[in-house]
Amino acid sequence: MPSPSNDLTAARARIAAAYDPSTLEQAGQRLIRTLAEHFQRVESRDAKVLNWREPAASVREARQFLDAGERGSAPGSLGHSVPERVAEIVREMLARGQNLHHPHYVGHQVPAPVPLAALFELVGTITNQCMAIYEMGPWATAVEHAVIDAVGERLGFTPGMFGGLVTSGGTLANLTGLLAARNVVLGNSWTAGLSTHRPPPVLVVHADAHYSVTRSAGIMGLGTDQVVPAALDAQRRMDPNRLDETLHDLRSRGVPIVAVSGAACATPIGAFDPIPEIADVCRRHEVWLHVDAAHGGALAFSPRHRHLLAGVEQADTVVCDAHKMMFMPALCAMLFYRNPAHRLAAFHQEAPYLFDPLVPELAEYDSGVANFECTKRAAAFGVWGVWSLLGPRIFADMVDATIDTARQFHELLTAADDFEPLHEPQCNIVAFRYLPAQLRDAPFEQVDTFQLRLRRRVIESGEFYLVQSKLDGRPVLRTTIMNPLTTDDDLRNLMECLRRMGGELLFAGR
Repeated sequence: MPSPSNDLTAARARIAAAYDPSTLEQAGQRLIRTLAEHFQRVESRDAKVLNWREPAASVREARQFLDAGERGSAPGSLGHSVPERVAEIVREMLARGQNLHHPHYVGHQVPAPVPLAALFELVGTITNQCMAIYEMGPWATAVEHAVIDAVGERLGFTPGMFGGLVTSGGTLANLTGLLAARNVVLGNSWTAGLSTHRPPPVLVVHADAHYSVTRSAGIMGLGTDQVVPAALDAQRRMDPNRLDETLHDLRSRGVPIVAVSGAACATPIGAFDPIPEIADVCRRHEVWLHVDAAHGGALAFSPRHRHLLAGVEQADTVVCDAHKMMFMPALCAMLFYRNPAHRLAAFHQEAPYLFDPLVPELAEYDSGVANFECTKRAAAFGVWGVWSLLGPRIFADMVDATIDTARQFHELLTAADDFEPLHEPQCNIVAFRYLPAQLRDAPFEQVDTFQLRLRRRVIESGEFYLVQSKLDGRPVLRTTIMNPLTTDDDLRNLMECLRRMGGELLFAGR
């Protein structure tokens, strides 16, 4: 029977192998080569977009790798097989995943990120530069503040006169911003809750807002029944005149208004609210304005398209996701406060084991006081690294390229008699239906079911990836150009793919 000392010696040998810098170097070189080969195949369209497998089968195969790792190799020999084993594992990961870098990916609002960004993210991950207090992640904190300052200035906020933070995703950013609004507007709501407020407070929300805004109302204790949809105009933008009527009615009945939540842009068709007019209405009624610019905030980098964000700097809080149209890896969401004092309004708690009373001035740099997360990854490293390497022009280039491609797609749809474009795109989102001659006079139910079945057939084939949405209660097909390598030829091929697979569906249904 092995002695405890022998067991400990073997354990130390395995630990030393796992931490060996030379093993890391060899495995890293092999990893980068494997990834480069993968991107070569994917970007040349020599691969599927979605490697579709039934979920249960994928789980079983993933478990097989864990079982192989449990069997392991002889103690101390880890370093001899690591590079090739890393390549083997990574090749399987790539063969089973979603290929966002494939130019035929035109699906959700998740980008094909700039690959170089991952190198800077790797540094934060491999050295575990976590944040909560400045002394645990000094450079990560400095980078976050620099990025917030630089992006906030692009959005139009006055340098040195606004606040902000980075958090993990637009959902948390929306929740944090609206929580700050609740605490400022409703006074003692953090400590006393909302039970003392009669009538119950409401949140006025763009009718096409992302579900995270309604989710925030539930989490904050307002209740989703207290979400008041703001009326939209013919372009599915918030209507300032009808908003004025809504706020006037609420004020006249003494209903507390936590905030108005606008969109730049809304998810269904990418509609940008007229923010200057909405901000003017909110000022007249003394209401907090929150703008969810998670998707469209990056248009601030583009001289050609930043007019769609005009007036965003008048909002009290603004959300912008770098992991959308700044084409960074997930997750990196930014929340901006027009009044820098509001940066600390979302939370009112003390953690003496974290925050040092001898240096209270560091509270400005301790992210834990302003953020939902305590331990937080260094999420801004990718943005900071790419900006430092390539300059901000790269963000404008990618915004311009993807919006132009979406508008070209709209032109192709408009010119085709078997497609129905459903709006004029403002950015990189296009909603449409495929309507072959056989379905022109078919009942709505048949047309709607056909759109859903057709999308399912296309994505499971791996040829293209697009999504479904709903407009006015009816299913539609929806593309978001989230890969700057996608061309109008790719979208012509998408249309041919829809025609071919749609024909197969119709033939099979006879």
